[in-house]
Parts: sequence; structure tokens; C-alpha cells
Amino acid sequence: MDRTCFWVVGGEYTDTDFARLVEGTGQVYGPFDSYEEARAVWERQSLATRCRALMRFAIARDGPAR
Repeated sequence: MDRTCFWVVGGEYTDTDFARLVEGTGQVYGPFDSYEEARAVWERQSLATRCRALMRFAIARDGPAR
């Protein structure tokens, strides 16, 4: 079965290049069956950590190529 999943990934980064996570701070949520479900979690996590400049979350897609 070809299934597309969405994940919310992120955490606290070492600096504003956002290239490397601080060890032990990585967070993964999912899988979600729809982008909308993932976006709701992304928004909740982003808003909860908005006062921390080095926190960042993104939505990743996993599944068959379009």
C-alpha cells in the first residue's frame, strides 16, 4: 500500500543557523494521515515555544513520490 504520512519534527537548535539540534532536545510527532492534522500539531508546538528563539518545528512528508 502506498501511504503518505506527515510528521512534525524539531527541537532546540544550537544557533540561528538551525543546522544542529542541542543533544537530547529533538522531538518527533506523528505519523499523521493528513497535512491538516500535522499542521495543527506544528502550530501548537510552535506557539508553545514561541518565546524561545532557538526552537523550531517543521512538517516532513514521508511516502510515495508525487
